[in-house]
Amino acid sequence: MSRRVVVTGMGLVTPLGIGWKTFADNLFGGVCAIHPIEGFDTTSFKSKMGGEVHDFAPADFISGRTLRRMDRLSRMVTTSARMALEDAGIDLDGTDRNRIGIVMGTAFGATDVAARFAGTLFTDGPRRVNPILVPNTVMNAPAGHAAIELGLRGINTTVNHREASAETAIAYAATQIRQGRADVILAGGGDILSPFFFTVLERFMALSPQDGGGEQARPFGRDRNGPVAGEGAGLLCLESLESARSRGATVYCEIAGWGMSSAPAPANDWPDDPAAMVSAMQKAMAMGDVRPGDIDTISAAASGGIRSDRLEARALEQLFEGGQQPAVTALKGAMGENFASGGIRSAAMALSIHHGIVPPTPGVENPIASIDVVSAKSRKMNTNHGLINACASGGTFVSLLLKKDP
Repeated sequence: MSRRVVVTGMGLVTPLGIGWKTFADNLFGGVCAIHPIEGFDTTSFKSKMGGEVHDFAPADFISGRTLRRMDRLSRMVTTSARMALEDAGIDLDGTDRNRIGIVMGTAFGATDVAARFAGTLFTDGPRRVNPILVPNTVMNAPAGHAAIELGLRGINTTVNHREASAETAIAYAATQIRQGRADVILAGGGDILSPFFFTVLERFMALSPQDGGGEQARPFGRDRNGPVAGEGAGLLCLESLESARSRGATVYCEIAGWGMSSAPAPANDWPDDPAAMVSAMQKAMAMGDVRPGDIDTISAAASGGIRSDRLEARALEQLFEGGQQPAVTALKGAMGENFASGGIRSAAMALSIHHGIVPPTPGVENPIASIDVVSAKSRKMNTNHGLINACASGGTFVSLLLKKDP
């Protein structure tokens, strides 16, 4: 079977707001959610900024009996899952839950819980470890908690693919629906900020400011000096086009194609040659039967990274050389690099396609390449085809092709 896969719902817990409506207002309004971190003390850190989630009340979405057993990331993911199903109008009681699943991407999982667990284990011994912490230290805890809370009995898979985790999860979920293995799948990803996570990033010199200048995310900017860390979760409700039409659901867009590639690179670096990234975009377009000239909008992976942004800019220049230049936006300039951001960025692209508006990239005034970066304010334009890029350290690349519902 080869069924067409569409997006009929989305759930978002992000620095730009909780729920897609608040998120969209802030996103298209050009709000930058990067501010001094409040969740933990940054006195000992050179970097002080982050894209934090605020005003999040998980008790509004999760029952008390399971809420107390969940870590913070699981609460974000479970909330996103419930919102996505509600937005899609899925009646769980009237649907075969054996055909509803979740495919979740996360780069680092619940780093706050892992740090507490390890601290107690090595300081006080295994008998002093709180047993409730143990299940939350594994990568698939958020997907498991969401499935338990919502009573989902279909596919339950977690993808760990660094910065490409959520995009890979969406591609895998779409494959399952295309093949008729599931009717509905919640797909996306999430990661959180924690003192441990922040410490690791700073020690790897992976945060702004890397080489002077003010601390800020400047995707594709000539004055960029590294990413700013972020957090959040975003899930899409995917189902077949036939299913969506049969129940009269709103269709935001179609997941029309995806492509994956890799190139040799150090574990925390990127290759110099953009060929592999170009290949991922070409594969996604080939699957969707479109050409570079058909692409209207790019949601770039760019985060302000010195080498990674240059790599992606070269890939875009190469792919669209001599042809129509798509509008390029980079959401990490507004909410930071939360690694498994692909679910949030895919939701943003779906909203762009559905509402005919492309969000800006805060912090960029002088792009490094001849690409059409939407910078100062949102741009009203018709997007029939949009590409979402993921560029993972170590040399892994994923591109998703989203298409306007016919």
